[in-house]
Amino acid sequence: MMSKTLAEFNQLTDAEQFFDFFDLTYDPTIVNVNRLHILQKFSRLMQQLDTNGFDEAESLNQYCLALQQAYALFQSSNSLEQKLFKVFNEKPQNLVLLTEIGSD
Repeated sequence: MMSKTLAEFNQLTDAEQFFDFFDLTYDPTIVNVNRLHILQKFSRLMQQLDTNGFDEAESLNQYCLALQQAYALFQSSNSLEQKLFKVFNEKPQNLVLLTEIGSD
């Protein structure tokens, strides 16, 4: 088996490609429902790793662990709980929540 490279890794675009690249098993239903959120969390975890100066093999190993961590998060959680995207953290301008209405 040929060893995998960062150049090959950098060509990947789909969630399934990342799982296949690292030979990780996954539930297609979980990936289909949480695809963008898994990739967003994976990206954030990879950004944290990039500053550590790992060699290529260790970088790929760490990226594999990061993908496993991102996937595991969405096996027991969901996008509303994680709020990874800006849209989940912005309060609409024309909305008053019931919790903001006081009783006199």
